[in-house]
Amino acid sequence: MIPYDFDYYLPDTWQEAVDIYHTLKADAKNPLYYGGGTEIISMARVGSVRPNAVIDIKKIPECQSFGTDGTKLFFGAALTLATIRESGLYPLLSLATGRIADHTIQCKLTLGGNLAGTIHYHEALLPLLLADATIHIANAQCIREVPICDVLNMNGKLTPGELILMVSLNKRYAAYPYAHIKKTKAEKIGYPLVSVAALNVGGTLRLAASALCSFPFRFKDCSFADARPAMDIVRELLADLPEPVLSDTEGSAAYRQFIFEKTAEKIITGFRNGGSHA
Repeated sequence: MIPYDFDYYLPDTWQEAVDIYHTLKADAKNPLYYGGGTEIISMARVGSVRPNAVIDIKKIPECQSFGTDGTKLFFGAALTLATIRESGLYPLLSLATGRIADHTIQCKLTLGGNLAGTIHYHEALLPLLLADATIHIANAQCIREVPICDVLNMNGKLTPGELILMVSLNKRYAAYPYAHIKKTKAEKIGYPLVSVAALNVGGTLRLAASALCSFPFRFKDCSFADARPAMDIVRELLADLPEPVLSDTEGSAAYRQFIFEKTAEKIITGFRNGGSHA
């Protein structure tokens, strides 16, 4: 529980949610959108955040979107990671979300919370970057639909008051061979030392990583269908990093790079041998 009094709102529509947010901001309140609440509650307990109000998005229809129209897949921002994991609609996303925290947390943590929270790993973002997903965002005027890479790649930010409603992607990405490897410092469940997701799109490698740098990002696509050694491809990827490799209490930059090299090499070799999942 949040250990102090606060105002609670449960809007029925995205328009109502956004209006409430801006009204509260105008009154010098500090509102937050609330899905599963795992991060908000944890941070409020230690005083890292102190919202005067929370706006619960679980009744908003778009935030509960889930399924397919035959061409696209839809995942609402209020869906729990457990729901996504168990669905198998987009296998790479199911695999990645199934490796975030433990089962109890997955039953509360939402997709929107993982994408927009302050914890910088945002592991659920990686499969969405690889699938050229679209993010549906509500603001005071309308719903805008933009490529997710334009908003969240490399820790891009939403404008204050904007609300993630859902993400969508072409259904064809669910059929490509895929791989996901997460390495942690010690425990099987924990923050990643390196987390890597990949798709094999007709011999083109799509690769995205979290914890290699201080933000999640997608590498430039490259071919792996030629006879080059897999490690040559890995070195090519590392030569185009958006910033230096991260060094923190989880691991040094040199160690992180070593783990990434072995991870990416394993994925490339697996794709070349007709395998996936990793």
